[in-house]
Amino acid sequence: MKETDPVGCTLTVCRDCCCGSRKKHPAVDHDWQLQRLEAELAPAGHRVRTSLCLDVCDQSNVMIVHPAPEARRRGARPVWFGLVLDDAIADDIADWVGAGGPGVAPMPATLELSVIRVPGRG
Repeated sequence: MKETDPVGCTLTVCRDCCCGSRKKHPAVDHDWQLQRLEAELAPAGHRVRTSLCLDVCDQSNVMIVHPAPEARRRGARPVWFGLVLDDAIADDIADWVGAGGPGVAPMPATLELSVIRVPGRG
């Protein structure tokens, strides 16, 4: 493993045409949301990255939690979240990632309401 390889989960935050758009979601402070996630998760070994459009614009803001490498090797898969438009949902995602995320920590029932279907998969 290289020193730059993540040891924890990776959180992909869509920030393109709809996600992160003040025009579409004027009440959301998108920059602050991203800064909070980075500040909370990066020190614990998790990575936060942004992405161009993930093609789920009707569910913006979209975030994907990718399992930590060890959990992925054990079969854990990424989880997609839509409509992440308030601090409570972003906080729940950050707390779940902080607890280990997919394949490690059980997903809180409140987060299950925000899970969306992966585009292109039945």
